[in-house]
Amino acid sequence: MSKNFIILLYVFTLLFYGTDTIAQEVQKPKALTQVLNELQERFGIQFNYASTLVDGVTVSSPDFSLPLKTAVANLSIQSNLDFVFVTESIVSIKKKKSTICGYLKDKLTGELLPYVTVQNGTKGTLTKEDGYFELDINTNSDVIQIRHIGHATLRKEAAYFNLSNSCEILYLVPDQEQLAEIVLYDYLIRGVDKLDNGSFQIDFNKFTILPGLIERDVLHSVQAFPGVQSIDETVSNINIRGGSNDQNLISWDDIKMYQSGHFFGLISMYNPNITHKVELRKNGSSAEETDGVSGTIAMQTEKYVNSDLKGSIGINLLDGNGYIDAPLGKKASIQVAARKSISDFLETPTYSEYFKRITQETEIANNSFSVTNSNVSFDFYDTSFRLLFNPSDKDYIRLNFIHTANRVSFNESAEVSGVEEIRESNLNQTSIAGGIQYKRNWTQNFATEVGIYETDYQLKGSNANIIENQRFEQKNTVSETGLRLKAQLKIGPQTKFTNGYQFVETKVSNLDDVDDPRYLLLEAEVLRVHALFSEIKLSSKNRAAHLNLGMRLNYLDKFKKQIWEPRLSFNYGFGQHFNLEVLGEFKHQNTSQVINFQNDFLGIEKRRWQLSNNETIPVITSKQVSMGLSYNQNGWLANAVSFYKKINGITTQSQGFQGRYEFTRQAGAYDAYGADLLIRKQLQNGSTWISYSYLNSTYFFKELPEASFPSNFDVNHALTVGANYTLNRFLFALGLNWHSGKPFTKPVVNNEVVDGDINFDHENRSRQEDYLRLDFSARHQFNWGESTRLQIGFALWNVLNRDNTLNSFYRLDSTDNIQKVEQSSLGITPNALIKLIFN
Repeated sequence: MSKNFIILLYVFTLLFYGTDTIAQEVQKPKALTQVLNELQERFGIQFNYASTLVDGVTVSSPDFSLPLKTAVANLSIQSNLDFVFVTESIVSIKKKKSTICGYLKDKLTGELLPYVTVQNGTKGTLTKEDGYFELDINTNSDVIQIRHIGHATLRKEAAYFNLSNSCEILYLVPDQEQLAEIVLYDYLIRGVDKLDNGSFQIDFNKFTILPGLIERDVLHSVQAFPGVQSIDETVSNINIRGGSNDQNLISWDDIKMYQSGHFFGLISMYNPNITHKVELRKNGSSAEETDGVSGTIAMQTEKYVNSDLKGSIGINLLDGNGYIDAPLGKKASIQVAARKSISDFLETPTYSEYFKRITQETEIANNSFSVTNSNVSFDFYDTSFRLLFNPSDKDYIRLNFIHTANRVSFNESAEVSGVEEIRESNLNQTSIAGGIQYKRNWTQNFATEVGIYETDYQLKGSNANIIENQRFEQKNTVSETGLRLKAQLKIGPQTKFTNGYQFVETKVSNLDDVDDPRYLLLEAEVLRVHALFSEIKLSSKNRAAHLNLGMRLNYLDKFKKQIWEPRLSFNYGFGQHFNLEVLGEFKHQNTSQVINFQNDFLGIEKRRWQLSNNETIPVITSKQVSMGLSYNQNGWLANAVSFYKKINGITTQSQGFQGRYEFTRQAGAYDAYGADLLIRKQLQNGSTWISYSYLNSTYFFKELPEASFPSNFDVNHALTVGANYTLNRFLFALGLNWHSGKPFTKPVVNNEVVDGDINFDHENRSRQEDYLRLDFSARHQFNWGESTRLQIGFALWNVLNRDNTLNSFYRLDSTDNIQKVEQSSLGITPNALIKLIFN
């Protein structure tokens, strides 16, 4: 081999390996922080990032001759981080998002499941028509929660979805409880749906905002539906298709409640932080349910054990509130919620308007000329507690407790025999209730459930009369114990059979106690009811048709009386966009509220609960039927429902007469017929709706001089127009409420007083002026990191400050001159909210 060839080979080897060594030295990984510093010096820019995000990350140094954005794009690929140009000279570095995907199917039928909720913390999505979903995740340890009505909740770590490159197929197991299916989504707004059994559902987890409401008030929210309103603006006097409030069954986690409101009816007493769903049933109730001849408002809390700590703390112009949901290991969690009025510390404009409203024409506002009221105070609070425990995959135990209270007190002072005397008058309203439920899924097709509850209600007043040196004590109490046993058998994918037994013992007592002259009247009654119920639910294979048929047999042991109650709900979807609904039910109830005297309990809360005696106070029975048709396409929804109902066993005392029949005690009936109409249009970022209700309701009292006349709740026409809109996490809602005036009775013109008594005209011949109210609300949410949010909100009730007369009646003064008394609505009433939410 020649010398020249050896030299050439040496040079070639040196050049090849030397170049490779140099290249390896150039490509030697550097710390990302070092490269970022070099780029900042080279291009005069600034990188913003969390140090923990880039610690330990290495990259190859980029070619500094490349343009800035090209070099940054190269770093993004190497580091798996997102580089976002906030401005031309500021670059933000964030964790790169990952996306999971999948298809959801029913385990038994194999059908694809649309509109299933898939959540990752506060982020969520719904599956499409073909069951497909995509969702962003932060890490592979994120817990993905999949929830759908009628199926057991599924939880998977995000890592499960990344085991393969394809989108996973997940199967949801039907829940043995098999809740009703949604047939009309977003009936008014998001989170308000219509179910296949004819009821309406409000899901506060998806709920947006309604006009005039700053918080998710449970009982104000149900008044947004056609056919439901309150003629005096309170939640303690909700009228469903012409019925009185005591004809509504109100339940909280299957516990019957005998009190509904704080501030003696102006706001709901059920804490919205712990109450997640509300179902409103005007007709077609399940055979499991008793009471509520006019309608049912059933509140439910979260039924699944929570695996993560979450909660909230907030304050508005009426109360401060807090909520916490904490896991106790993997099989249990605990929920606690509480609210308390802030009037002890601050009297806000909202408080002042509410207080003025509830004390109109009461002893607090209008005492005698020689008596002075002072030191008026008001307070309310509520607390709720829940324990959720799953001993095994087949066993579910739920423990529930609620305690609420309202109190108002004031001092009455007067000069007696030259000496000033001061006495306190007060009114207390409390509810304490608790229940336990145990459910076991023996097999995929058979489950049993046991529920026990105790509910106690008390209304107690102490009224001082300084001039007469007298004290009048009044008390109304209800104590009820209930037991329900239920078995559910699923016969194939389209059939479910439910059978059960229910026992209810109700005790009601009323006390009137006067110290001088001594007078004591205590009345107490107890009634026990046994009931058997059976129900079958059938669905067509394509899920277009749903039929619920039920029968309930009640036995009232004290009266040796049997009451048979058939129930029906039928729903059929046809022609892709149409839906037909037929509902019917027979019902009864054994309790009602009466007004003995308009000045009972200081005139604030006049109504006492009483128990049927099957004679002067009959058992109330009802028959209802309704038919509805819906059309739903391209965001448009049109829904029309006609109805008829007949209620027997009411008394004049339970209807709140303030004319010639105020002190009359007669039993009778009423019927009601009409229609509820709704047109709703979904927008890209909101919705708008208009609803109208027509009602014709007539009393029938055979023993009265006027055998029939319009009922006290006969509001013939009611119209609501509303809209809400979302813009960059701002929620806005505006709504107009109008209804024709309620009936009342005037004296005969030019002959008002005869023999020292008011000479009334025909009962309920006159009408109040039309009612009109405009409401507004707005809310904004700030996200602080991945698990903390701050909500602020503002609302105005009665924006136009219209003076609406809610009620009118007539009284004689001390000189037998007639006086017209009018009770007005709330004036313009603001409210504001600030709430911190963490999960």
